[in-house]
Amino acid sequence: QDGDLKFSLESVKKLKELMDGNRHINPRMTVSVASYSPCQEKHLPEEFWPVCKREDAPLIFRRLSLAAEDDLCEICANAACAGCF
Repeated sequence: QDGDLKFSLESVKKLKELMDGNRHINPRMTVSVASYSPCQEKHLPEEFWPVCKREDAPLIFRRLSLAAEDDLCEICANAACAGCF
């Protein structure tokens, strides 16, 4: 969950894979996670498509990616996770 937006855990994990996989396009250049938006990725889950239309999409994707770090969501250690309360 990010604000009033809710997404499935599986989709957030897929988003994290996309974001992590595309940070290093060239060994000499890295893409900042803060500025990267996976909206052009053909494997982006459909539930994120409306986010791509928002100006704050890169920030939303970054927060969701951080929420999926080390499966913290699954053990309810992250405040961004829904359904833990």
